Amino acid sequence: MAEKRIKIPRSEFADRIKKVQGRMAEEGIDVLIAHACECESANVRYLTDFWAVFDFVGVVIPREGKPVLLTGGPESYDFAVKFAQIDDIRINPLYVETSAPQWDKPTTNCDYAELLEEFRQRFPIRKIGITNSNIFPHTIMSEIQKGAAGAEIVFADDLLIKLRWMKSRNEIAVLREACRITEEAIKQTMDMIRPGVREWEIEAAWRGHAYAMGAEGTSYPIWVSSGPSTFQSLCKSGERKIENNEMVQLSLGAKYGGYCGNICRPIVFGLIPQQHRDMIRIAHDSLLETIQLMRPGVSFTIVYEAFQKRLTREGFAGLSLYGPAHGTGLQECEGPWIDNRTDYVLMPGMAFNVDIWVANDKYGVRFEDGVLVTEKGLEELTSWHREPIEL
Repeated sequence: MAEKRIKIPRSEFADRIKKVQGRMAEEGIDVLIAHACECESANVRYLTDFWAVFDFVGVVIPREGKPVLLTGGPESYDFAVKFAQIDDIRINPLYVETSAPQWDKPTTNCDYAELLEEFRQRFPIRKIGITNSNIFPHTIMSEIQKGAAGAEIVFADDLLIKLRWMKSRNEIAVLREACRITEEAIKQTMDMIRPGVREWEIEAAWRGHAYAMGAEGTSYPIWVSSGPSTFQSLCKSGERKIENNEMVQLSLGAKYGGYCGNICRPIVFGLIPQQHRDMIRIAHDSLLETIQLMRPGVSFTIVYEAFQKRLTREGFAGLSLYGPAHGTGLQECEGPWIDNRTDYVLMPGMAFNVDIWVANDKYGVRFEDGVLVTEKGLEELTSWHREPIEL
């Protein structure tokens, strides 16, 4: 465990708000509203370092002046006052948890009509931007529409998402620690992975090591899958006991300071079908090739097409879900995606998970490692035991 917790300083959150307001000015947006829940906390945490528990939360950024954090009740209000890196925190009852009590404690509430009118005293509101549009609650949107007074409401997801692509020095330090914990916890778990152990027991052992080293949680709902479940790209650890002559898939990641580490590795016990073994070989070789290709200035298309050519050459075309890498940070998977649909190039400050997934309807395998694009090349944030693990 690090001697002292690595944190993003409060000043950086203020700088982020200023950057957002700069982008708002470019796009003619007068008010930007971000939404978050416990499982989708990234945008609000990026802006305020606050994460929702039980209740929901919104951050409202005016084109000039200080942002406002809205959350759902007196419990979350006290929580936000302690942890949020902004000062103006208010209660809007629409952000309360789905099975909410009637509060006995008196509260002062703030709805969107009141808040938007407060902003109008300083500047006209012609355009309101909404982020997290695919999970934005209908009831809150309805209240915003009522208070908009004819202002145009637009989806502005890219405004925040693309700002988050480029990692600061402080973000990189936190991300490195998340990756270090993820990797070290796997090393400490390996001695208990054997036939007869249940999937959830492996996950529990890894969690114990990760939390002991300072993880605040997991990067996503991590899992260990085995045998007939390995073809699933999403899964959960179950009661199944590991058996001989099968593959076990580890999909594990620690969250630290809001940032997500991740490693995926296959473990082979005994003899497995040749087709499955070939998948593992091809995925491993694709991981190494992708890491070798990823350098500053290289186009996404070059990296993506090299991956697809290898799959085609080996007779595994069409057995991947997407390209060989995706952005990472406050979300384990947050974009950009390495594909051939854009003219993007790799740039220093971008962090990725090289994510090689190959599967048919019977077998599957995933190798995954974190990397950071630097001025000189590529920093490998995780790299432990990339050779297929045979036990």
